[in-house]
Amino acid sequence: MSYIRWQGTLRENNVSKSGKFSVGLPITMMITGMVGNSLALMLVYRSYRKKENNRKKSFLFCIGSLALTDLFGQLLTSPIVIYAYLADKKWETMDPSKILCAFFGVCMTTFGLCPLFLASAMAIERSLAITSPHWYSIHMKTSLTKQILVVILCLVLIFALLPIAGVGQYTHQWPGTWCFISIGDREDPGMFFAITFAVLGIFLLLVTFSCNVVTIRGLIIRCKTKSGTSHSAKQWERLTTETVIQLLGIMCVLLICWAPLLPGQQHSSLLITHRQNYDCLLECKLFLFTIHLASLNQILDPWVYLLLREILLRKFCQVASAVSKCSIEENKETQSEGQRETEMDRDALNKQ
Repeated sequence: MSYIRWQGTLRENNVSKSGKFSVGLPITMMITGMVGNSLALMLVYRSYRKKENNRKKSFLFCIGSLALTDLFGQLLTSPIVIYAYLADKKWETMDPSKILCAFFGVCMTTFGLCPLFLASAMAIERSLAITSPHWYSIHMKTSLTKQILVVILCLVLIFALLPIAGVGQYTHQWPGTWCFISIGDREDPGMFFAITFAVLGIFLLLVTFSCNVVTIRGLIIRCKTKSGTSHSAKQWERLTTETVIQLLGIMCVLLICWAPLLPGQQHSSLLITHRQNYDCLLECKLFLFTIHLASLNQILDPWVYLLLREILLRKFCQVASAVSKCSIEENKETQSEGQRETEMDRDALNKQ
């Protein structure tokens, strides 16, 4: 029995009424995603108008593009899912021509890969800015950043449209309220597209992680060379700490949101499924859970890239600085007590 066939069996036998599943989760995710990305867009727009530095404008443009992409992803897919839940209809009845399913699949693929591409592009930009600042200041202009982002969007959109051209297939997924890439048997000609999607996503994650590690290493090295008691040295140390924490947060979010889906999808694509309905239902639930985690990335992106840096990172650094000062003072007190005890011992020996 193929993946598509046993998904259809499960929809008929187990989830004939989509009302069994709570509509609260997609509504909550849509609202929180819209609020976070809208706040990020307003903050980026306000900051972009004030900045005169092209390097900062380029970074803000990337952040704004990421927030806009995530916002459109939420607006184009979430209402369809919510309607499918509330209408309590089978997808075949709601979309007999399968046009809506194809549109939903294209949106899922486009707005799933775009944030990964943008995260990789920003990671590469940061690593170049730290490791090759002279080259970066000469060659990286805001116009070049815009051109790169347009190319990324066009390439992802072309890839997402391949199933419409016959390479791959978008099918409605369990519990019948959304559509995504079909994961079939080895004989399924659309399996190539599913594997390519997973491999491409894993590659982008590896690029992002590698560039962020290079950036963190470069920041730490430069921070050590600028160590001192001057105001500029302390400011550089604070900025380095904030940036390192932010990059670690970005990597954690990407790992949590995407790691369960991409390798799992590639593994599922390589399986020949001869399973009972119970096993199929369990795998469908796990697949839906990984999709929810990946969708969570659209909600967390504006916070880890922009909003939390303004709100929490400075507080964290203040607390870390206070803890560090306390530990230094305790070490000084311990050393002074040890010196006093040593001097008392010497005095006692001299008296003897």
